[in-house]
Amino acid sequence: MGMMTEFKEFAMRGNVIDLAVGVVIGAAFGKIVTALVDKVIMPPLGLLIGGVDFAKLGIVLKEATVDAAGKEVPAVVLAYGEFINAIVQFVIVAFAIFLVVKAINRLHKKPAEAPAATPEDILLLREIRDTLRK
Repeated sequence: MGMMTEFKEFAMRGNVIDLAVGVVIGAAFGKIVTALVDKVIMPPLGLLIGGVDFAKLGIVLKEATVDAAGKEVPAVVLAYGEFINAIVQFVIVAFAIFLVVKAINRLHKKPAEAPAATPEDILLLREIRDTLRK
């Protein structure tokens, strides 16, 4: 029963729950960014470049064929257009996270700096000085 109690304490820690919420929200945010890139950003960009659909860009390394049994063998394609889409998605996600972290840092108050403690030898010298003045 000790292991179950230990596991329950681990699972109920605030950090684990925060991490789980972050993963779920991150996955949903990833879907939003994917839709934004694929459906909103890349089509006009492709149109500006000359009607290019980035998702379909690629180099065919081997054409599709039909084997002896009559079964179609798909083409081997180096799909660099999808890689470009992934890079754009990464840049958008990285920028969004940068903005969130920047906003959190701005909201987070910096602790007031405590006055520097005077070293003991300086305190003793001041005490001697004050004693000599009297």
